[in-house]
Amino acid sequence: MSNDNTKNLNLSSLLESTMKEVLKEKVEFILQEEIKEVLKNEPVGQNNSRNGYYPRTLDTVYGRVEDLDVSRDRNGEFQTELFEPYKRRMVAVDELVIQLYRHGVGVRQVGKIMKSLLGDSYSPGTISNVTDTVLQDIREWQNRPLKKRYCALYLDALFVNVRRDTVGKEAVYIVLGISPEGNREVLGFYIGGRESSNGWSEILNDLRERGVEQVLLGVFDGLSGLEDAFLRAFPKADVQRCVVHKVRNTLNNARKKHQPELAQDLKTIYKADSYEEAQAALQELKEKWKKTYKREFESWENDLPVLLTFFKYPKDVQKYLYTTNLIERLNREVRKRLKTMDSLPNIEAAEKIIYMNVSDYNDRWARRKLSGFGLAKEEFNDMFDERYDEK
Repeated sequence: MSNDNTKNLNLSSLLESTMKEVLKEKVEFILQEEIKEVLKNEPVGQNNSRNGYYPRTLDTVYGRVEDLDVSRDRNGEFQTELFEPYKRRMVAVDELVIQLYRHGVGVRQVGKIMKSLLGDSYSPGTISNVTDTVLQDIREWQNRPLKKRYCALYLDALFVNVRRDTVGKEAVYIVLGISPEGNREVLGFYIGGRESSNGWSEILNDLRERGVEQVLLGVFDGLSGLEDAFLRAFPKADVQRCVVHKVRNTLNNARKKHQPELAQDLKTIYKADSYEEAQAALQELKEKWKKTYKREFESWENDLPVLLTFFKYPKDVQKYLYTTNLIERLNREVRKRLKTMDSLPNIEAAEKIIYMNVSDYNDRWARRKLSGFGLAKEEFNDMFDERYDEK
């Protein structure tokens, strides 16, 4: 090893040692001040007093602090605010573990990282116990009351490898809503089995039980039976089939040399200024491509009512309504976190990662409105009132 590398290692070791000593001194000082304050404020006649110290080891984000002197009182009643009784880790250490897990770092890899910080390996069981504290939050979040009105609900599923007896793909159903004010919110996610209209029916009924009553529009792809399931739950809502999915399917059926021209042509339909212009554009394209892609354009003609529903809505927000892009962006981020783990040991492990990511997005989205919804607010209010007879 070169002299420079040796010097760097020695310097790093010295800094780490110094940081732990400083931290030990500060923690012990806080403990002494805490017990002094507690004893000072005790009722007259308690006759309580200090009773020395007891040693303990404490894991911190700066490493492991050995032989920490923890103050104690004669009555055994004093408890510090810094850490819980018998707990070897400060909250910041648990938070670090949870954040690593949130970003898709597997339990074994988290253990290795904690070993490099603390000099002792954390077992997969320990890491799971730390992250299990999130499970109670998940249950509360999944049962929280929801708003009454949503301009649009976006439904989409992604798939994750989960070990039961064997490793298999499980559907993760995700519902994203947009409030009349333009805030996005993940209303819920649900894991299990293969994607099906029956699975979506259960989810949509759960949303109703949690308070969702008035929905103007459902945006999703063409899964068989999904439209019927959605309209059973929200019979006064409209349905918007994702135009981008329809374009992709059309291009997949086209010859490669035709795909660029066909993609530009299809834009004239969903980028038109009105429903009537979109219909006219479709007829022109049907005539143009009738010899090559007759079946594809007949399919567009059959699906046109549910592909162009967005034209009924305020122009300022139409760009958000004709596609599931909003929820697909979220799904890509969740999938990225899950991808680092080849397979998850159980449903709870998948739930923890997904929850930590979607709750983070919800916090950010609560402070940020989609553009155009402010201008469309009155129009949306009128649509809700008219459709749900609230005038």
